[in-house]
Amino acid sequence: MDTPIDYYAVLGVDPRADASAIKTAFKKLALQYHPDVYKGEDAQLRMRGLLQAYQILSDPEKREAYDARREGRKSTLVDVAERPVGRRESFNEQGHFAFPVLDAELAASVSFSLDGFPYELTSEQAERLWWQGLLRGSTSLTGPSLLCHRCQHRWSLPPGATAAASTCPVCHASDWAEYFLLRCTHCQAVFESKELRDPLRGNMLYHPYELFPLCPHCRRSHWCLAENDRVDSLRAAAARRSALIGGSMIVCCILLVVLLVLVFSH
Repeated sequence: MDTPIDYYAVLGVDPRADASAIKTAFKKLALQYHPDVYKGEDAQLRMRGLLQAYQILSDPEKREAYDARREGRKSTLVDVAERPVGRRESFNEQGHFAFPVLDAELAASVSFSLDGFPYELTSEQAERLWWQGLLRGSTSLTGPSLLCHRCQHRWSLPPGATAAASTCPVCHASDWAEYFLLRCTHCQAVFESKELRDPLRGNMLYHPYELFPLCPHCRRSHWCLAENDRVDSLRAAAARRSALIGGSMIVCCILLVVLLVLVFSH
């Protein structure tokens, strides 16, 4: 059996560390090695490693499976290829995936489960996820129990409390009700981003490519149509800016030459 990456060493925590210690260590290192702060050539690689380590160790099921591999024991989780035919949800070390039928021609609502969360998408939402490859939303704030999309903790509100003003009692995330579903155009896997906002950028929303440069299921690039369009737009805008700057420099040079000619001609 291959020796897995030592995610505890990546985060610098003891293998017996609790969830709070793991989150604290991740936040500290994420702030230290964020590309906006750390200018080393390996900035992106470091951040991907930190995110992967945190996603594994912050999820009880993933951590249990990882610990089993790390200790040389056989994992109790079944490999995706060994799942019985017809199962619509699967798991591997990179994350949880679902494969709901999202054919836009059906124009019907879609129900599926992902990471223990039941999703009920309207026909419009299903069509958006099919064509664009991503869907942002939030779960209902009503019900006997609440579920956190960041750490999968379930809890009940005390009498008189309102869910809209609450934070997750475990990970203290204020965006616990928000979800961000992503779909790969290659393998059709639907998965959820666990990191939505960047604290170093005023709590702005992340773009998927910053967190998932490859599809975590089939490991292929260019998996999201909407992100491809966004990247193409950014590249086109950068090209226009470069052309504008180049044109401005040429005009300035011409004006400078004309001015020098006029000065020395007198």
